[in-house]
Order: sequence, then structure tokens, then C-alpha cells
Amino acid sequence: MADQTADHRAVPRTRPAGTPPQGAAPQNASPEEGISRRTLLGTAGATGLVLGATGGAVGYAAAPAQVTPLTSVGADQVMFHGKHQPGITTPMQARGHVVAFDLAVGAGRKEAAALLRRWSETARRLMAGEPAKDGDTSVAQDAGPSSLTITFGFGHSFFGRTGLEKQRPAALDPLPPFSSDQLDRARSDGDLWVQIGANDALVAFHALRAIQKDAGGAARVRWQMNGFNRSPGATAHPMTARNLMGQIDGTRNPKPAEPDFDRRIFVPESGASDPAWMAAGSYVVVRRIRMLLDDWERLSLKEQEDVIGRRKSDGAPLSGGTETAAMDLEKTDAEGSLVVPINAHARISRPDQNGGAAMLRRPFSYHDGFDGDGAPDAGLLFICWQADPLRGFVTVQRKLDRGDALSRFVRHEASGLFAAPGGAAEGEYVGQVLLEG
Repeated sequence: MADQTADHRAVPRTRPAGTPPQGAAPQNASPEEGISRRTLLGTAGATGLVLGATGGAVGYAAAPAQVTPLTSVGADQVMFHGKHQPGITTPMQARGHVVAFDLAVGAGRKEAAALLRRWSETARRLMAGEPAKDGDTSVAQDAGPSSLTITFGFGHSFFGRTGLEKQRPAALDPLPPFSSDQLDRARSDGDLWVQIGANDALVAFHALRAIQKDAGGAARVRWQMNGFNRSPGATAHPMTARNLMGQIDGTRNPKPAEPDFDRRIFVPESGASDPAWMAAGSYVVVRRIRMLLDDWERLSLKEQEDVIGRRKSDGAPLSGGTETAAMDLEKTDAEGSLVVPINAHARISRPDQNGGAAMLRRPFSYHDGFDGDGAPDAGLLFICWQADPLRGFVTVQRKLDRGDALSRFVRHEASGLFAAPGGAAEGEYVGQVLLEG
């Protein structure tokens, strides 16, 4: 599996490609021209000199400011080209945007192909720390790649609009309704879907704006959502993320090192039920899940832990051990009651309680202000990847629908299902096999 995930591992960079070192003189400039007033003042400040007190000659005699390489956060780069698209197995980033587009009236397969070609080139450049090709806004010019990833997917409606109905996968059939659904259709579905993640907020916004500008007259934004996670280095050591309920969330996520990871997450290259253009691709379910935090925070710590089935402090199962310890589903307390309640979320959602169904969860938290009554509009931008959404998300969600203790404290407000094709090879764009095959 290492060879299939190495395409998207972080690669340290010292500065964006094509950008001269900070403080360097322009080519063909004299030494005097190469020392700007800004550099001069910065040098004076750094060395503790005050020009007004000691004279200008002291300032010019001071050593020029040293070039400081990018920190590890800014220097990390993810490769755009590879077997799989970036942003699937890439570690979760601190900032995220998800946005759906609808093709413009009259736009079809030709316009969609040109759009994906533009988007892929922009993604390649920005992920390498380079400016966008046309009309770059300079928002991210001081930063490195910051683990930026840009991922593309196609919705159910895309295939009818482009005359490619025969190439639409059966796995893109609409998701069934669930009891916790209160879906806003204006913020659901879409012809095209883009996921943006980065460890710097400006880098992420810069990419979002570039993608939106690239759409031009070919597509318009249908909906867009913003999310966040912990920043790298915010904890003493790497650890599983917490959600806005304060719970450690994602302990049992499939790991790329597991022998059946590819089978669960990516479409096989010889998939019998999928069209050839989806080889090495994956299906993503996107749900805006609002957390009813006022109700949740009224519970005692024990009540919260019983709802989840894990300790809030360290994510360990209530049956004992550490976060990664196997959960003992049969263990009882002194009164004979199950230690992990029968309706605990962690019990019901386990793969071994759902026929082995699994999905790779890569969510972002969100907070969109407060309602008129002061309740926070906050929760989870739930994003999960799987080779087959019917066997992955749908199977687990149906089980949760039948008695998950957590369902009283969440509400699904938006939904989408998209097919993300495999990664683009050098010189190609994402979706090229579908649009030109």
C-alpha cells in the first residue's frame, strides 16, 4: 500500500517554485538597489539599532536580513498527479472548503472537458506553491503549499447534462431517505463537486477563489461550505481529532496500511459493476450534520460517554483499555448491565456490526454563527470515502437509523453523493478518460 499512498505524501519545500528568496536583489540590480528601505528597517529592528539615534550610516552597515526558510507547515507539499486523487488518503488538514457547481445552461461535454482541464492545471500549480496561471490574486504569495489538496467529483446530474448517461455508475443512484434527514435541497447534490484542504486558511481560500474564477461561464456555484480541524502542532503529539461535541472522533477509521484498505476505499481497476473510467477512483458522501450542542451540553459526562460508548478524555472504550483497545461488547457492570450500552454510537457503527462495511472519514467541523435563539449553527461537514456507497455509508446509516443514541443530538441538513475518478497522470486532467474516452 505504501506505493499507492506515496503519491500524496507531504514533500518539504523551502519556498514556492519560481519565487526568489526573501530579501534577494532583483536580477541585474546593483547592491544599493537590492537593499530596499523595507529590508533596511527590518534589519535595524532585528539588530536593536535605532536609525534616528545613531545615524543612517549605522543602518547601511548592518548585515542584511537572513532568509528564513518556510516552517514545516508551509513547506509541506502534496503531489497532484498520481494513481488516486489527492485529498483522500492525505492526512486531515486544518482548513477546508467544499463547493458544488452546476453546469451553465447550454454547457455540455465539451465545456465540461475544458473546465476540468483548467481546474486540473490550477490545482497542479497551486498544490506546488505556484501562482494560478491567469489573474492570480496574490493572497497566498507569501506562503508555501501548506499541504494543499484539491479533489474533484461528478454528481448524478452531471451525466445527463453532458450526454454521458451510459457512463453513469449505478453506485451514483440517489441515497435513500433517513430518519434524521431535514435536507435543504439548495445545499445538496450538484453536477460537480470540489474539496479543498490546506493547513493555512489563506492558502485554502486562495484555492477556492481560483477554482471559482476558473469556472467562468461554464458553471456556477450551487452551494459552498467552510470547515476546520486542529492545526498541526496544536497538540503535544499527533492524535485522533476531536469534534465539536468534545469527543475523539475517527478512532476506527480504516488505515492505508491495512491489507483490505484499497478494496474498501477504491474502485478496483477491473471492477465488474463500475465503468472503466472509475478505476482507482472512489465515491464520496458529503453531509452537513448539525450538532444540537445546547441539548448535548446539558448531559452529564457519564451520559455523554454512554451515548458514544467511549471515554471523553481519551477515546478509550467504556469496556476499558486505551483508545485503540478492542471494545468488549459483552462486558457487564456489577448490576449486570452492559458497560457499552446497546444503543451506543460506537457499538452500532462498528464494521463488525455492519457486515464489514467501512468508510474512510475525512470530515471538517463547521460553525456558521448563531440562530436567533442563541443556538450555535455548528457541527460536522461529514465527508466519507468508499468503493461502494451502498455497502459503505448506506449500510451503516441505516443501522444508525434504527436506534443510535446519538441521533437525538444531530440533524442531517444537506447531502451529496459524488463519483471521484482516479488521479490524473502527468499531462492529463482529472476525468479525461470519461470526457474524452
